[in-house]
Amino acid sequence: MSSPLVVAIDGTSGSGKSSTSRGVAHRLGLRYLDTGAMFRAMTCWMLEHGVDVHDPVAVAARCHEPEIVSGTDPLGPTITVDGADVAVAIRSDAVNAAVSPVSAVPEVRARLLQLQRDVIAADGGIVVEGRDIGSVVVPDAPVKVYLSADPSARALRRAAEQGSADVEATQASLLARDAIDSGRATAPLVMADGAVHIDTTPYTLEEVVGLVVGLVEEAGART
Repeated sequence: MSSPLVVAIDGTSGSGKSSTSRGVAHRLGLRYLDTGAMFRAMTCWMLEHGVDVHDPVAVAARCHEPEIVSGTDPLGPTITVDGADVAVAIRSDAVNAAVSPVSAVPEVRARLLQLQRDVIAADGGIVVEGRDIGSVVVPDAPVKVYLSADPSARALRRAAEQGSADVEATQASLLARDAIDSGRATAPLVMADGAVHIDTTPYTLEEVVGLVVGLVEEAGART
């Protein structure tokens, strides 16, 4: 029996990972998993429970407590913590500022890695987005994509998403996040072996989705 299709999409913040991943999953009738939302949910829980997010020992000691559940409908992905919907809360400024140090804690990554693999192993193919999907979470995925974009384009997109007029500050924040994610010791942001690099700067969202769908169809034709 063949294994379910897994499409691994990694890349930098603001490069279009989420929109592209949801679009590809919807077009191909696949499930969708946003692993970044899981790290944000963990961070949100830590903040709400008064854990010092800059103390890796304190974070590691409690990272097994929250129950994090991810919905996989690309048209309406959900994320809950201990049964409560946190889809809005995980996008707060406080979580934005704290997610990198929490994500760098090895025990957090190990806990969420297992949750991610449990979701991936469920019935049906899936598009999974994050920063270490092709390199760590599903290194044998038949389709691996790495998205990037010019910092200025990424900042404009993210500022528009957040309703911010301060594009310069947004760009500085994105570059700082890149530096942390790329430099951490555990599962750093890298382009996985065998991944196809797509610079999304000159493309529309629909064009990027089409490019990735094409890669999936090519992979299917080879198997």
